[in-house]
Amino acid sequence: MGTTRPRASYLVALAAAGALGLSMTAAPASGDPRAEDKNPTASGFGGAVTSVDPSASAVGLEVLRKGGNATDAAIATTAALGVTEPFSTGIGGGGFFVHYDVDTGEVETIDGREEAPMGMTKDAFVNPDTGGLYPFSPERVTSGVAVGVPGTLATWDAALAQWGSYSMADALRPATQLARRGFVVDDTFRSQILDNEERFSAFSSTSELYLPDGEAPEVGSIFRNRDLAHTYGLISRKGADSFYNGPLAEEVVSAVQNPPVVEDTDLPVPPGSMETSDLADYEVRTPEPTHNDYRGYDVYGMAPPSSGGTTVGEILNILEQYDLGSMPQDQALHHYLEASALAYADRGAYLGDSEFVDVPVEELLSDGFAGERSCQIDPERAADKPVDAGEADGDYVESCDQVPETVGASGEDSEGLSTTHLTVADQWGNVVSYTTTIEQTGGSGIVVPDRGFLLNNELTDFSADPDDTGPNSIAPGKRPRSSISPTIVLEDGEPAMALGSPGGSTIITTVAQTLVNRIDLGMDMESALAAPRASQRNTTTVSAEPEFTAAHGAALRAYGHEFSAVSEIGALTAIEFLPDGSTTAVAEPVRRGGGDARVVDPR
Repeated sequence: MGTTRPRASYLVALAAAGALGLSMTAAPASGDPRAEDKNPTASGFGGAVTSVDPSASAVGLEVLRKGGNATDAAIATTAALGVTEPFSTGIGGGGFFVHYDVDTGEVETIDGREEAPMGMTKDAFVNPDTGGLYPFSPERVTSGVAVGVPGTLATWDAALAQWGSYSMADALRPATQLARRGFVVDDTFRSQILDNEERFSAFSSTSELYLPDGEAPEVGSIFRNRDLAHTYGLISRKGADSFYNGPLAEEVVSAVQNPPVVEDTDLPVPPGSMETSDLADYEVRTPEPTHNDYRGYDVYGMAPPSSGGTTVGEILNILEQYDLGSMPQDQALHHYLEASALAYADRGAYLGDSEFVDVPVEELLSDGFAGERSCQIDPERAADKPVDAGEADGDYVESCDQVPETVGASGEDSEGLSTTHLTVADQWGNVVSYTTTIEQTGGSGIVVPDRGFLLNNELTDFSADPDDTGPNSIAPGKRPRSSISPTIVLEDGEPAMALGSPGGSTIITTVAQTLVNRIDLGMDMESALAAPRASQRNTTTVSAEPEFTAAHGAALRAYGHEFSAVSEIGALTAIEFLPDGSTTAVAEPVRRGGGDARVVDPR
């Protein structure tokens, strides 16, 4: 296990834990060997893994110790998170996988995003009784309609085939044992069940697993998921294809079309249209990663349908027009907030599934477009929000006096916050940055009966308005826009950093702000990750953690920024690669209960 390095910034984060209402460690069961403290920072050699959960990080570390590579460890860790973090991730969801190959020096990606069934219609979220949209929560998310065709297992299968040395059975074995043996329930696990008690109680399969006898598992108790262990066992024996074809596929479709609702629920739970053919036809995509250079670093991220790579990249490109490091911190943060608003306006105007929408990725990530957009930033005053999107047409001005008309503002979205991210590096230098999700905390709320996993509600990421003709409108076979932003940063062709975060549409700003903190503001990775956050997503107010407004609110209000309080933004994990060949693995020290970082050979 890695060693903790309690720098000043980390101690500040510890002091902030009370304000964030979070605990630094999982609550232990007295004397139980399964109880593990969370360790947010580890440094050393031989490979590293960092995730939100100590049991999952331990699984990944053991894979690395036994000679597995970064892909093997990433899949094993994610499968374990499906056991211990089932309300954020699992085989009923999807995600985006970014991989650096030390042999080729290339960054490659897998798009395992959930997909709309072929029977989905533009009015899927319209209540037929009223003619209006179902309310977003809990009605719209708690439905078969919201369930997209899952891509997680297809992602694992493709990643292991391309880069792994493990079989699927090898990768799933530790998680299968964890599901059977059980783990110690902490405050976060119990509170997430209680927060979803109405939704979970609506389904017989979900309440049986997570609310036995009508009660959530107590903190410190042991939670076992034998149904999931059996499901993992099936997949280990028969491969990922057993999920997309055969009896298991039929069970998934049955849960979507005929959700296992209890008789006395007040929720409407409209059924979905998914067919077994939708599962059988699902394929991952392998798009080229997005790429932009930032102050000598090469930043690689996810292409559409993720908006993460383009929007993180555009924020950084706009900020590269300014010497942030020479500015007072509050002035640098003003520029960060303004650049974020501009990039989110462009995200809303252009980003969607590139199989259905012509997304101008090259233009959005061009220096010419960034220079033109930077003309909209007043160094002394925040612009009125929302700002308009720019004209990404490849024809850019050389002077701010010539900036053309913009193309109109875009609305907000309701992307779910519940996601998880892990970062892995192996002894050879391969790197994985992988973000997975089932969308809302608890996804659709539907556990597939006798299978032990929740189905996603990812299709609520589409624009629900049936009259919307924008880039993120509903269409059969389409993948909804995402903000997931797994990122790998190279310097002179070698890994420098890898990072990512959960947090819905705040993922983008979490990753961008962390990179600005590390590269421009001179923070080490621990400090960059722990620093208070703010997220400007082209809205009238800036979402900000209390610690951010306490430190910077007065100065930024003088620029015209207004703030709305949120308890926390993101829960990032990262690995930094140091000149001596060692790595520093970092997880959130306090947000969402904190995370756990480990290295094979501690310094």
